[in-house]
Amino acid sequence: MHLHTLHDLDKTEGTVQLRKISPSSTTSSLILTPHPSPTDPNDPLRWPPHKKHLAFISICTFTFLTNFGIGGLSSAFYLISLEYTKTQSQTSSLLLWPILILGLFNFFWVPLANYFGKRPIFIFASGLLTVAYIWGATSSSFTSLLWSNIIAAFAGSSTEALGASIVNDLYFLHERGSKMGLYMIFISGGNTIGPLVCGFVVTSLNWRWHKWISAILTGLTFLTVVFFVPETRYFRDENMNQTLPITPESSDPEKPSPSSTDTTIPQKSYLKELSIYSGTPPQTNLLKLFLRPIPLFAYPCVIYSFLGYAVSLVLTVSINILNTFVLQAPPYNWSPIINGLINIPGLIGNVLGSIAGGWLVDLFCDWKAKRNKGIFEPENRLYLCILPLLITGAGCVLFGYGVERTLHWTSLFFGYGMVSFALTAVPTITMAYVSDCVLPVNSDALMLVNGTKNIVAFGFLYGIVPWVDEVGYVECFGAQAGIYVAVIAIGMAILIPFGAKIRHHQAKWRIIL
Repeated sequence: MHLHTLHDLDKTEGTVQLRKISPSSTTSSLILTPHPSPTDPNDPLRWPPHKKHLAFISICTFTFLTNFGIGGLSSAFYLISLEYTKTQSQTSSLLLWPILILGLFNFFWVPLANYFGKRPIFIFASGLLTVAYIWGATSSSFTSLLWSNIIAAFAGSSTEALGASIVNDLYFLHERGSKMGLYMIFISGGNTIGPLVCGFVVTSLNWRWHKWISAILTGLTFLTVVFFVPETRYFRDENMNQTLPITPESSDPEKPSPSSTDTTIPQKSYLKELSIYSGTPPQTNLLKLFLRPIPLFAYPCVIYSFLGYAVSLVLTVSINILNTFVLQAPPYNWSPIINGLINIPGLIGNVLGSIAGGWLVDLFCDWKAKRNKGIFEPENRLYLCILPLLITGAGCVLFGYGVERTLHWTSLFFGYGMVSFALTAVPTITMAYVSDCVLPVNSDALMLVNGTKNIVAFGFLYGIVPWVDEVGYVECFGAQAGIYVAVIAIGMAILIPFGAKIRHHQAKWRIIL
């Protein structure tokens, strides 16, 4: 079996020229990375902006509805526990087991998508998600409801890594941060908007209507996936990872330079783009694609990303699981509709985190590149991890103290909002960093990040209720804050000063199938 190095697939090894600095002035021109195909109009990097954005938003919506329908039910956990006579720990399994499934089945969907294409996977999975929500709405027992959530998680897991990898299919390096940030708003927003909506629905109707709403919205999304998401997988020559300058006169960085517009390959018609089958990759087989991701655990960027994402997810979901049992019980005695309002600061935290981890990081990296003769280094993204480190570490401690000391509800709201900041900021920064470092195998690497982060999170969250019962909120959330800060800080301390050396060294490792 022939093994490759990252250098074989991408000569840049992640260090690329992002800007062309004019020697006679202080002006600079943006450079497109990767290089779009000069002869193929079907290259997704050359699609019109509206076509890119419509496909991307359709998949983002699919991702959002996965968490909206599963995690959104958390506002009804207290009422469901009373309806089915289940304990707090038993009821939390409606969220815990789907979290595990969402991670595990990344390892199933991504190799299939790399072999058969992303489009058939998205069509099948979005249809299955609709069916699973209808099942949940009509379930007659707790076990049936649990299994409907598990099947929904199986379907929704297709977007965890593949949704993030579409960012790299459709957009250039200078756009990745902001687009990854937008993707993270959708994926995390389902866990904040879902419970908020569910609180109103439960109070006005019942929890089953939350599932019906999820089924209707997912059914509509299934149609947008069918008609507006062509195949985004593209077999790109490694030389296209080099750069293509944009002329200083060009105001639109998404348009290739005029020399690249001559085509020798016919453009596919709309009807042809609706085809489900788009061929299989040359010189590989399905077994190899299932095995290929495993060695990527050797890359430090992958380890840092999945650990950072895992601890950020743990903190947020811990509050999702526990807050209904705190706020709907004495001494607060809130109704589900009022309880759901805690997700407003959660949503605000998600949005601010995605802006900080996406748009702000892109601006910072562009500024750093200008100061470095136009050269972009992936490690520049990691400087702004300091923001979620400080904000979320403090928010976690604030929430723990707020619950245990029965402080004013605003302390819980502020704490949750600060914790939610990390759920978008950390993965937006670190997954874009992973893509920069290992672009030729980014879908496999992102699969490891998304799959393993859920497995680690499941291990933590499975014991969160007994942990709180045994030691209390202050000690539990204080320990979680310490673990979180340690993971983010140690990664920054190693990768910011030494990441470039590590990256160029790892590019010589012959471990890619």
